Amino acid sequence: MLSGLRVIEVEGLGPAPFAAMMLADLGADVITLHRKQGGDRVTPEASLLDRGKRSITLDLKDADDLATAQALIDGADVLIEGFRPGVMERLGLGPADCHARNPALVYGRMTGWGQTGPRADRAGHDLNYIATSGALWYASEPGTPPITPATLLGDIGGGALYLVVGLLSGLLNARATGHGTVVDAAIVDGSAHMMALLMAIRQSGQFSMDRGQSLLDGPHWSRSYRCADGGFITVQALEGKFYAAFLEKMDLTDDPDFQRQHDARLWPALTGRLADIFAGQPREHWADLFEGSDACVAAVRSPQEAAQEPHMAFRGVWQSPEGVLQPSPAPRFDGQAPALNPAPRRGEHTDEVRAELQRPGRGR
Repeated sequence: MLSGLRVIEVEGLGPAPFAAMMLADLGADVITLHRKQGGDRVTPEASLLDRGKRSITLDLKDADDLATAQALIDGADVLIEGFRPGVMERLGLGPADCHARNPALVYGRMTGWGQTGPRADRAGHDLNYIATSGALWYASEPGTPPITPATLLGDIGGGALYLVVGLLSGLLNARATGHGTVVDAAIVDGSAHMMALLMAIRQSGQFSMDRGQSLLDGPHWSRSYRCADGGFITVQALEGKFYAAFLEKMDLTDDPDFQRQHDARLWPALTGRLADIFAGQPREHWADLFEGSDACVAAVRSPQEAAQEPHMAFRGVWQSPEGVLQPSPAPRFDGQAPALNPAPRRGEHTDEVRAELQRPGRGR
C-alpha cells in the first residue's frame, strides 16, 4: 500500500522503530540510520522491529556521515526520530534545517512527554507516561497497585500508532499542498486520547473514578478468573443477549441473583461465586465449554499458545520465521496476503544506499 514511499529512520528505541516497522510492513522503503557500534540492550541485533527495512551505518557526529544523512533526508518523504527535544537540532538535522532542503518532508518526532511542556526535556519510560496521562488509572483491582501493561498501552498504543497516523495524515497534506509538517507524537497525548471512549461512558454515569465501580471493571461479567490448573479465563458478556448465553452455558439461568445483571450491589458477591465455579475446572474445560457460543468468554493464552489457537492459526496472526516468534503485519488489505520480510544486519545495505545517492534523482 505504501510502495514508493521513502522513509528515513534514525535509530532509536521502542515506539519509533515500531512505527517505522509498521510502515515497512505496509510496503514503504524504510532506511534506518544505524549507529556504527552496537544498539540498545533491550532488542537484539537484527531485531524483528527492523524487518523489511534497509540498514546503513553512520556516525552523525562525523562530517561526511552527516552529509550522507542529509542527502538521504533530502530525498525522503518521511523522517522518524525518537530523541529528546533539541538533539536533532544540535546535529543540524532539526525540522527547520531539513525543511529548508526538503520542504515537503513529513518530520516525525516520537517522545514520551512531547516537544513542549515542563517535562519535555526529562527522562521517562512507558509506565511514567501513562501514569501521568491518566491511562494507567484503571489498570488494577480495587486496593491494589496498577499493573504494568508491558508497553502496549504507552509505547505502542499511545505512541507508535499515533505517530503512524500523524505521518500518514502529514503525507496526505504534503501531497495536496507541497508543504511538509512536523508530527509531535507524545505518549502522554496519545494514551490520554485513547481514554475518550471511557470518558464517553462516564458521561452516561456508568464509569466511576473509583476502580472496580464501573461498567467495564466492576461487574462479575467483565473480568478474568483463575482456573483449577492456574490458567485464566476472561468473561465480558456486556450485552443482555450475550449475558444470557453466558448464564445458559454456566447453568445459572434460573438463579435470581444472576438475573440482576446490572445491580452493582450484587457484583462483589457474584464475582466471588463465579470465582469459585471457575476454580473448579482447568482452563481448557471452560474454553471447550464456550467454544462456538456468543457468551463472550475466551481463555488467556501466551503468545506461543496463541500461535496454535485455531482462529489465530487460520489467520496466520503469529509466525516463526527462522524460529523468531513474531506477529504478522496488520491491518490486512483485500487481495494482499500479509508477508514477513527479514530484518537486516547492522549496516547490511550501507554500500547499496551510498551507491543510490550517486545516481540521478538521489535514489528516488
